[in-house]
Amino acid sequence: MGKMAYLAMKTDSENLIASDFKEIGIAAKKLANDAIKLGGLGFGTTFLKWVAAFAAIYLLILDRTNWKTNMLTSLLVPYIFFTLPSILFNVLRGEVGKWIAFIAVVLRLFFPRHFPDWLEMPGSLILLLVVAPSLFAHTFRDGLVGIIICLFIGCYLLQEHIRASGGFRNAFTKSHGISNTIGIVLLFVYPVWALVLHFL
Repeated sequence: MGKMAYLAMKTDSENLIASDFKEIGIAAKKLANDAIKLGGLGFGTTFLKWVAAFAAIYLLILDRTNWKTNMLTSLLVPYIFFTLPSILFNVLRGEVGKWIAFIAVVLRLFFPRHFPDWLEMPGSLILLLVVAPSLFAHTFRDGLVGIIICLFIGCYLLQEHIRASGGFRNAFTKSHGISNTIGIVLLFVYPVWALVLHFL
């Protein structure tokens, strides 16, 4: 009788251990799936940040070379500040950025005739990156405030570009305007994606 009770207890404890391992396995699978999903979303956000930052840099180069509009394209500087990927942001905010900013200021102060106009915006961007307080550099940049600012800049530039092109249709059909329009539309990819993720 005692042996039977012992065997029943042993079988029950083995069943409990087996069910516990099964539950641990299910929990581990769920954790792995959630981690993969979140990692994928994070990768998507990082990739779109690169796309948006390079679209803004492309538009800045266009503006300095052959675009030449009356639009407030200097708004691309804060846009780049908010969308610049963390790797580049940290490099330019560190010693490298300080040296570049120092050289830009020295050139502007002591050799103004040799300081080209096309360096004004990149110089402003470097100065903004180096001197921005931590509140802007970390809290606002990675939060909802930075996303909303980027969205407003994109909306403003798109409506100004459509107005300058003579309407929505011309902005998408004129050969000169298509590349600018594509660049401006790409400004929306990161803030819209980040806003959707924020409210999910």
